[in-house]
Amino acid sequence: MTTRDVVFPAGRQALYERNRYSPAVRSNGLLFVSGQVGSRPDGSPEPDLKAQVRLAFENLNAVLKAADCTFDDVVDVTVFIVNPEERFETIWEVVPEYWGEAPFPNITCVGVTWLYGFQFEIKVIAKLPTS
Repeated sequence: MTTRDVVFPAGRQALYERNRYSPAVRSNGLLFVSGQVGSRPDGSPEPDLKAQVRLAFENLNAVLKAADCTFDDVVDVTVFIVNPEERFETIWEVVPEYWGEAPFPNITCVGVTWLYGFQFEIKVIAKLPTS
């Protein structure tokens, strides 16, 4: 059986152990990052939508950094939005703060009905830097 090459950002191991998933897994030159949400240090959702999106990106960037990556290495993005008709424009006011410059990664946006109390989640696939 192959052992997963798991990446853990500093200070969040308890969250992942409690919920029984890995924040990211390295495989064949790629980094597969689990969905990141805008959680406060205690794990609760940040109530302000823009602040929640910023926290989700900060949590994502912490995982990427732990794998020696940045958002510039991201090639594929999936975002999940509760009630996207109402929230998309507000979320996309924040995204450019983290998105970087063109060429941009591809993206799939999925409207959902529930995200465990959160309104936004982002998961990515990144190309690992070559040594």
